Amino acid sequence: MSSASEVRDLLARFNLRPRKSLGQNFLVDDAALDRIVSAADLTPEDTVLEIGPGLGTLTRRLARAAGQVIAVELDQNLIPILRYTLAGYSNIELVHGDILKIDPPSLVGESLHGPTDHPTTRLPDYSTTPSPHYKVVANLPYYITSAVIRHLLEAPAHPSRLILTVQLEVAQRLIAGPGDMSLLAVGVQFYGAPAIVARIKAGSFYPAPKVDSAVVRIEVHAQPPVGVRDVDHFFAVVRAGFGQKRKQLHNSLRIGLSLPAEVVEAALAKAGIDAKRRAETLALEEWAALAQTLPDMK
Repeated sequence: MSSASEVRDLLARFNLRPRKSLGQNFLVDDAALDRIVSAADLTPEDTVLEIGPGLGTLTRRLARAAGQVIAVELDQNLIPILRYTLAGYSNIELVHGDILKIDPPSLVGESLHGPTDHPTTRLPDYSTTPSPHYKVVANLPYYITSAVIRHLLEAPAHPSRLILTVQLEVAQRLIAGPGDMSLLAVGVQFYGAPAIVARIKAGSFYPAPKVDSAVVRIEVHAQPPVGVRDVDHFFAVVRAGFGQKRKQLHNSLRIGLSLPAEVVEAALAKAGIDAKRRAETLALEEWAALAQTLPDMK
Protein backbone atom coordinates (compact mmCIF):
# COMPACT_ATOMS: atom_id res chain seq x y z
CA MET A 1 0.00 0.00 0.00
CA SER A 2 1.69 3.17 -1.16
CA SER A 3 -0.25 4.83 -3.97
CA ALA A 4 -2.85 7.51 -3.34
CA SER A 5 -5.58 5.29 -4.83
CA GLU A 6 -4.70 2.46 -2.45
CA VAL A 7 -4.82 4.85 0.49
CA ARG A 8 -8.22 6.15 -0.62
CA ASP A 9 -9.50 2.59 -0.95
CA LEU A 10 -8.26 1.68 2.52
CA LEU A 11 -9.81 4.73 4.13
CA ALA A 12 -13.08 4.04 2.32
CA ARG A 13 -13.08 0.44 3.56
CA PHE A 14 -12.96 1.74 7.13
CA ASN A 15 -15.29 4.65 6.34
CA LEU A 16 -12.71 7.28 7.27
CA ARG A 17 -11.32 10.48 5.84
CA PRO A 18 -8.02 12.23 6.62
CA ARG A 19 -8.51 14.62 9.53
CA LYS A 20 -7.26 18.08 8.71
CA SER A 21 -7.42 19.05 12.39
CA LEU A 22 -4.73 16.43 13.12
CA GLY A 23 -2.60 17.33 10.11
CA GLN A 24 -3.14 13.93 8.51
CA ASN A 25 -1.26 13.79 5.20
CA PHE A 26 -0.22 10.24 4.42
CA LEU A 27 3.08 9.71 2.59
CA VAL A 28 2.46 7.54 -0.49
CA ASP A 29 5.74 7.84 -2.41
CA ASP A 30 7.80 4.64 -2.23
CA ALA A 31 11.11 6.40 -2.90
CA ALA A 32 10.50 8.90 -0.10
CA LEU A 33 9.51 6.13 2.32
CA ASP A 34 12.67 4.20 1.49
CA ARG A 35 14.77 7.33 1.98
CA ILE A 36 13.37 7.78 5.49
CA VAL A 37 14.24 4.20 6.44
CA SER A 38 17.69 4.60 4.92
CA ALA A 39 18.30 7.80 6.91
CA ALA A 40 17.47 5.98 10.14
CA ASP A 41 20.26 3.46 9.38
CA LEU A 42 18.51 0.66 11.26
CA THR A 43 19.84 -2.68 12.46
CA PRO A 44 18.06 -5.67 14.04
CA GLU A 45 19.34 -4.41 17.40
CA ASP A 46 17.52 -1.08 17.11
CA THR A 47 14.30 -0.05 18.81
CA VAL A 48 12.31 2.56 16.89
CA LEU A 49 9.76 4.90 18.40
CA GLU A 50 7.49 5.96 15.55
CA ILE A 51 5.22 8.92 16.13
CA GLY A 52 2.14 9.12 13.96
CA PRO A 53 2.18 5.81 12.07
CA GLY A 54 -0.97 6.82 10.17
CA LEU A 55 -1.91 3.84 8.01
CA GLY A 56 1.20 1.81 8.78
CA THR A 57 2.96 2.14 5.42
CA LEU A 58 6.24 3.36 6.90
CA THR A 59 5.77 1.24 10.03
CA ARG A 60 6.05 -1.97 8.05
CA ARG A 61 9.26 -0.83 6.40
CA LEU A 62 10.69 0.08 9.79
CA ALA A 63 9.71 -3.29 11.23
CA ARG A 64 11.52 -5.13 8.46
CA ALA A 65 14.74 -3.24 9.25
CA ALA A 66 14.63 -2.86 13.05
CA GLY A 67 14.30 -5.25 15.94
CA GLN A 68 11.33 -3.50 17.52
CA VAL A 69 8.93 -0.72 16.53
CA ILE A 70 6.69 1.06 19.01
CA ALA A 71 4.18 3.18 17.12
CA VAL A 72 2.28 5.93 18.94
CA GLU A 73 -0.94 7.02 17.27
CA LEU A 74 -3.15 9.82 18.59
CA ASP A 75 -6.20 9.10 16.42
CA GLN A 76 -8.25 6.25 17.88
CA ASN A 77 -10.00 5.84 14.52
CA LEU A 78 -6.74 4.72 12.89
CA ILE A 79 -6.02 1.92 15.36
CA PRO A 80 -8.29 -0.63 13.58
CA ILE A 81 -6.62 0.20 10.24
CA LEU A 82 -3.19 -0.20 11.78
CA ARG A 83 -4.07 -3.57 13.27
CA TYR A 84 -5.22 -4.62 9.80
CA THR A 85 -2.24 -3.31 7.81
CA LEU A 86 0.34 -4.49 10.35
CA ALA A 87 -1.09 -7.97 10.86
CA GLY A 88 1.64 -10.61 10.89
CA TYR A 89 4.36 -8.36 12.33
CA SER A 90 5.35 -9.65 15.74
CA ASN A 91 7.83 -6.86 16.45
CA ILE A 92 5.37 -3.95 16.29
CA GLU A 93 3.57 -2.53 19.29
CA LEU A 94 0.82 0.08 18.97
CA VAL A 95 0.21 2.69 21.61
CA HIS A 96 -2.87 4.86 21.46
CA GLY A 97 -1.98 8.18 23.03
CA ASP A 98 -0.62 11.71 22.75
CA ILE A 99 3.18 11.65 22.57
CA LEU A 100 3.28 15.04 24.31
CA LYS A 101 1.67 13.45 27.37
CA ILE A 102 3.93 10.39 27.39
CA ASP A 103 7.48 10.04 28.68
CA PRO A 104 9.20 8.61 25.57
CA PRO A 105 11.78 6.43 27.39
CA SER A 106 8.96 4.74 29.32
CA LEU A 107 7.66 3.36 26.02
CA VAL A 108 10.90 1.81 24.89
CA GLY A 109 11.97 0.53 28.31
CA GLU A 110 9.52 -2.37 28.26
CA SER A 111 10.03 -5.38 26.01
CA LEU A 112 7.26 -6.68 23.81
CA HIS A 113 4.90 -9.23 25.26
CA GLY A 114 6.15 -12.07 23.07
CA PRO A 115 5.46 -13.17 19.47
CA THR A 116 1.97 -12.67 18.09
CA ASP A 117 0.27 -12.68 14.73
CA HIS A 118 -1.00 -9.14 15.27
CA PRO A 119 0.55 -5.98 16.66
CA THR A 120 -0.22 -5.57 20.33
CA THR A 121 -1.88 -2.46 21.70
CA ARG A 122 -1.37 -1.01 25.15
CA LEU A 123 -1.47 2.17 27.19
CA PRO A 124 1.79 3.78 28.32
CA ASP A 125 3.49 2.26 31.36
CA TYR A 126 5.59 4.75 33.32
CA SER A 127 7.03 2.18 35.73
CA THR A 128 9.62 0.73 33.36
CA THR A 129 13.36 1.28 33.20
CA PRO A 130 14.29 3.70 30.38
CA SER A 131 16.31 2.34 27.49
CA PRO A 132 18.97 4.83 26.38
CA HIS A 133 19.34 3.32 22.92
CA TYR A 134 16.44 4.04 20.61
CA LYS A 135 15.72 6.02 17.46
CA VAL A 136 12.73 8.18 16.64
CA VAL A 137 10.97 8.35 13.28
CA ALA A 138 8.11 10.81 12.95
CA ASN A 139 5.97 12.58 10.38
CA LEU A 140 5.05 15.73 12.29
CA PRO A 141 2.20 18.11 11.45
CA TYR A 142 3.20 21.76 11.58
CA TYR A 143 1.19 22.69 14.64
CA ILE A 144 3.03 20.32 17.01
CA THR A 145 6.48 20.16 15.41
CA SER A 146 8.32 22.39 17.88
CA ALA A 147 6.62 20.91 20.94
CA VAL A 148 7.34 17.31 19.94
CA ILE A 149 10.99 17.98 19.09
CA ARG A 150 11.58 19.64 22.44
CA HIS A 151 9.69 16.87 24.26
CA LEU A 152 11.88 14.21 22.65
CA LEU A 153 15.20 15.99 23.08
CA GLU A 154 14.52 16.90 26.71
CA ALA A 155 13.41 13.37 27.66
CA PRO A 156 15.31 11.78 30.58
CA ALA A 157 16.92 9.30 28.16
CA HIS A 158 17.57 10.85 24.75
CA PRO A 159 17.06 8.95 21.51
CA SER A 160 20.31 8.51 19.62
CA ARG A 161 18.85 9.78 16.34
CA LEU A 162 15.69 11.49 15.14
CA ILE A 163 14.38 11.21 11.59
CA LEU A 164 11.66 13.82 11.17
CA THR A 165 9.45 14.60 8.19
CA VAL A 166 8.44 18.24 8.58
CA GLN A 167 7.44 21.18 6.45
CA LEU A 168 10.37 22.42 4.38
CA GLU A 169 10.27 25.82 6.05
CA VAL A 170 10.56 24.18 9.49
CA ALA A 171 13.46 22.01 8.28
CA GLN A 172 15.31 25.11 7.10
CA ARG A 173 14.76 26.76 10.46
CA LEU A 174 16.20 23.74 12.27
CA ILE A 175 19.51 23.90 10.42
CA ALA A 176 19.81 27.71 10.36
CA GLY A 177 23.03 29.42 11.40
CA PRO A 178 23.73 32.79 13.04
CA GLY A 179 21.80 35.50 11.26
CA ASP A 180 18.69 33.31 10.92
CA MET A 181 18.65 31.54 14.27
CA SER A 182 15.42 30.96 16.18
CA LEU A 183 14.52 29.59 19.59
CA LEU A 184 13.79 26.26 17.90
CA ALA A 185 17.18 26.18 16.14
CA VAL A 186 19.07 26.93 19.35
CA GLY A 187 17.16 24.21 21.18
CA VAL A 188 17.74 21.58 18.54
CA GLN A 189 21.40 22.43 17.99
CA PHE A 190 22.06 22.39 21.74
CA TYR A 191 20.97 18.74 21.85
CA GLY A 192 21.93 17.49 18.40
CA ALA A 193 23.30 18.09 14.91
CA PRO A 194 20.46 18.54 12.36
CA ALA A 195 20.78 18.03 8.60
CA ILE A 196 18.28 17.92 5.73
CA VAL A 197 18.66 14.56 4.00
CA ALA A 198 15.77 14.69 1.51
CA ARG A 199 13.14 17.01 0.10
CA ILE A 200 9.65 15.62 -0.45
CA LYS A 201 7.24 17.21 -2.91
CA ALA A 202 3.73 17.98 -1.71
CA GLY A 203 2.34 15.55 -4.29
CA SER A 204 4.02 12.66 -2.47
CA PHE A 205 1.32 12.87 0.20
CA TYR A 206 -2.38 12.08 0.25
CA PRO A 207 -4.05 14.46 0.57
CA ALA A 208 -1.36 16.75 -0.80
CA PRO A 209 -0.45 19.62 1.57
CA LYS A 210 0.06 23.14 0.27
CA VAL A 211 3.84 23.10 0.78
CA ASP A 212 6.76 20.75 0.28
CA SER A 213 8.31 18.82 3.17
CA ALA A 214 11.78 17.65 4.07
CA VAL A 215 13.35 14.78 5.98
CA VAL A 216 15.62 15.99 8.76
CA ARG A 217 18.09 13.75 10.55
CA ILE A 218 19.18 14.90 14.02
CA GLU A 219 22.17 13.10 15.48
CA VAL A 220 21.76 13.57 19.22
CA HIS A 221 24.88 14.62 21.12
CA ALA A 222 26.10 12.46 23.98
CA GLN A 223 26.92 15.80 25.62
CA PRO A 224 25.92 19.32 24.50
CA PRO A 225 28.58 20.96 22.30
CA VAL A 226 28.74 23.94 24.69
CA GLY A 227 29.20 23.90 28.44
CA VAL A 228 26.49 25.49 30.60
CA ARG A 229 26.23 25.54 34.37
CA ASP A 230 22.47 24.95 34.32
CA VAL A 231 20.35 23.89 31.32
CA ASP A 232 17.17 25.54 32.64
CA HIS A 233 19.00 28.84 33.14
CA PHE A 234 20.54 28.60 29.66
CA PHE A 235 17.14 28.20 28.01
CA ALA A 236 15.59 30.92 30.19
CA VAL A 237 18.20 33.31 28.79
CA VAL A 238 17.61 32.12 25.21
CA ARG A 239 13.83 32.44 25.55
CA ALA A 240 14.21 35.94 26.93
CA GLY A 241 16.51 36.87 24.07
CA PHE A 242 13.96 35.77 21.49
CA GLY A 243 10.99 37.07 23.48
CA GLN A 244 11.05 40.55 21.94
CA LYS A 245 11.67 39.82 18.28
CA ARG A 246 12.47 43.26 16.94
CA LYS A 247 14.30 44.57 19.96
CA GLN A 248 18.01 44.72 20.45
CA LEU A 249 19.45 42.09 22.75
CA HIS A 250 20.00 44.33 25.77
CA ASN A 251 16.31 45.34 25.73
CA SER A 252 14.85 41.88 25.16
CA LEU A 253 17.00 40.39 27.95
CA ARG A 254 16.15 43.21 30.33
CA ILE A 255 12.43 42.75 29.73
CA GLY A 256 12.45 38.97 29.56
CA LEU A 257 14.58 38.39 32.65
CA SER A 258 13.32 41.41 34.65
CA LEU A 259 16.88 42.56 35.27
CA PRO A 260 18.26 46.10 35.63
CA ALA A 261 19.71 47.49 32.41
CA GLU A 262 23.17 47.87 33.91
CA VAL A 263 23.27 44.17 34.91
CA VAL A 264 22.34 43.05 31.40
CA GLU A 265 24.78 45.41 29.72
CA ALA A 266 27.61 44.31 32.02
CA ALA A 267 26.87 40.65 31.26
CA LEU A 268 26.86 41.30 27.51
CA ALA A 269 30.15 43.15 27.73
CA LYS A 270 31.73 40.34 29.76
CA ALA A 271 30.56 37.80 27.18
CA GLY A 272 31.98 39.96 24.38
CA ILE A 273 28.61 40.54 22.72
CA ASP A 274 27.49 43.88 21.30
CA ALA A 275 24.38 44.97 23.21
CA LYS A 276 22.76 46.22 20.00
CA ARG A 277 22.76 42.82 18.29
CA ARG A 278 19.56 40.83 17.91
CA ALA A 279 18.91 37.31 19.11
CA GLU A 280 18.90 35.69 15.67
CA THR A 281 22.55 36.70 15.11
CA LEU A 282 24.01 34.83 18.09
CA ALA A 283 25.77 31.49 17.72
CA LEU A 284 25.25 28.68 20.21
CA GLU A 285 28.63 29.40 21.83
CA GLU A 286 27.63 33.03 22.40
CA TRP A 287 24.38 32.02 24.08
CA ALA A 288 26.38 29.76 26.40
CA ALA A 289 28.81 32.56 27.23
CA LEU A 290 25.94 34.95 27.89
CA ALA A 291 24.12 32.48 30.14
CA GLN A 292 27.37 32.08 32.06
CA THR A 293 27.59 35.81 32.80
CA LEU A 294 23.92 36.54 33.56
CA PRO A 295 22.67 35.88 37.11
CA ASP A 296 20.43 32.91 37.73
CA MET A 297 17.05 34.32 38.71
CA LYS A 298 16.05 31.14 40.60
